[in-house]
Amino acid sequence: MTKRTRADRPRFQFILIKPSHYDKDGYVVQWVRSTMPSNSLAAVYGLALGAAERNLLGPDLPIDVHAMDETNTRVKPREIVRHIQKNGGLGLVGIVGAQSNEFPRAVDIARPFREAGIQVLIGGFHVSGCLAMLKDTQSDIKLAQDLGICIYAGEAEEGLDEVIIDAARGELKPLYDHMKHLPDIGSVPSPPFLPYDFVTRTIGNTTSFDAGRGCPFQCSFCTIINVQGRKSRYRTPDSVEQILRMNYAQGVNRFFITDDNFARNSDWEAIYDRIIKLREVDGMDIRFCIQVDTLCHKIPNFIDKSKRAGVTRVFIGLENINPENLIAAKKRQNKITEYRKMLLDWKRVGIMTYAGYILGFPNDTPESIRQDLEIIKHELPLDVLEFFILTPLPGSEDHKILYEKGVWMDPDMNKYDVEHVCTAHPKMSKEEWEHAYQTAWGIYYTDEHLETIIRRAHATGISLKSLKTVLFWFSGAVPTEGVHPLQWGIFRMKHRRDRRSGLPIENPIVFYSKYAADIARKLFLAGKRWHHLSRLVKKVQSDPAAKFYKDEALTPVADEDAEHMGLYTQNEAARVAVERELRVAGVKPKGSGNGQPALTTKANGNGKAAVAGNGHAAHGEAAEHPDQDRLTENAAPPA
Repeated sequence: MTKRTRADRPRFQFILIKPSHYDKDGYVVQWVRSTMPSNSLAAVYGLALGAAERNLLGPDLPIDVHAMDETNTRVKPREIVRHIQKNGGLGLVGIVGAQSNEFPRAVDIARPFREAGIQVLIGGFHVSGCLAMLKDTQSDIKLAQDLGICIYAGEAEEGLDEVIIDAARGELKPLYDHMKHLPDIGSVPSPPFLPYDFVTRTIGNTTSFDAGRGCPFQCSFCTIINVQGRKSRYRTPDSVEQILRMNYAQGVNRFFITDDNFARNSDWEAIYDRIIKLREVDGMDIRFCIQVDTLCHKIPNFIDKSKRAGVTRVFIGLENINPENLIAAKKRQNKITEYRKMLLDWKRVGIMTYAGYILGFPNDTPESIRQDLEIIKHELPLDVLEFFILTPLPGSEDHKILYEKGVWMDPDMNKYDVEHVCTAHPKMSKEEWEHAYQTAWGIYYTDEHLETIIRRAHATGISLKSLKTVLFWFSGAVPTEGVHPLQWGIFRMKHRRDRRSGLPIENPIVFYSKYAADIARKLFLAGKRWHHLSRLVKKVQSDPAAKFYKDEALTPVADEDAEHMGLYTQNEAARVAVERELRVAGVKPKGSGNGQPALTTKANGNGKAAVAGNGHAAHGEAAEHPDQDRLTENAAPPA
């Protein structure tokens, strides 16, 4: 009997791929270094690694786990097929965390693997959202299944082992539906993790993990609540510490906690206390970016402990400053009278603020959007504002309503990236809506306002070195590269043959000449913007009075603000909302000090409060065309 060598012993190959999406010309959006590792990929990679360490398939069939993020790594199907065949032909390609705009690319990645007889599974927010909200299987999911692609819906903590075992037997099911059960994530033995060499392919020494999943709010544009549920689930402080120590041991010390709203994590203080101990007692230099709601400042000690825990940046779901739009989107938890208080509290501790702002709510027009942005610039002490087009993402209530009513939505899922108009608007044409999005970046990031942001930051103790990089990123992505800042990266890579199925492969001379010209143009624009920001920073730093800078946005909040600030007097709905919120707070309402009549309300025909004289419901139901969420679906971990 001949002795078997390692080369002829089968090894199960589990290849995990986070897909990218296509640009307007059909080329994969890919960078030498992309923005941030995917939490979906980290979650599934950690679980797969745990299965390998447990010898899930027995001692005679070891599991090798490989991960790649297509936003910074080219997927080469032929090489992967050869690798699987070299190790005995047993394997599974798992396309992980595919969002709606990534689903067409995910299917294209799967095609050559299926043609070679390799098993493929696709999971993520698109398939999970469709199964959660729609009765019928969508055509793009049917197409995938017709190609022999397995669909995985839901979270992977309690279902991945079954998938691996079935794949090892060559018996993958067409569908694994885990949407009806939300697993406990308190102390998962194999929490989210990505190796160091993977993290270094992104910008900064940053990785991501979720400390909790789910959200109790009811925003109609949100997919989180319907995929991860409205009942919040949390990792224990021990589990969070395990994640931090695992990463710190390999040299990773910057983290993005991807919870849609970390402030509503019932264990936030216990987690912060554990992190504070790691920082102040154990000497671990770990820092964080978190996401919160607009009422987080009302939680005792939350902002001060955020500072001690190493939070340097915070993302806030501002979404809009028009109360009518917030009500239409069922985002009633946002109170415009709290916006300035909350932002000033973050300024007080020197933490940089980012806010998401959605364009295309039912009452938006190009004129109202411009007016709202000017109010924000002058009255809210925000550092970074990023814009999104209201999009009916599959998995949201908005998408379900439009689908069931038969309202037109763009059939091309590649456009569901919150940068393209995908359905009709009651007050704007498609062209007006798209133009409003493109110009919003220029309205907010004017040279004058960039200097104002820098002055406010300098006066409140925020690092101008860090801020300059952030402002470069968020002010430069759309005009330079034509993509949202969260989709941008360092040096765009294009491969001539990596093009969307159905589109022709371009002539090499044509392709590479256009590519070279494009690179030159972008380098010029990026260099010009960086130089300009550097000049602004030096100008502020050299000004001896800069530390004492004050403007309307940095002034303390007073009850009298309701009488003169544009945020509170922009329209009748705002005035009514302010009066109501002040009344709830125990402050006696006053007439507006700008010549407007005192605020009054009357009952409409169905008994709901309405603004006197304009007929708009102050607490009405969602409008017929409400639509989307932030990019947080990328930060959540279904398989």
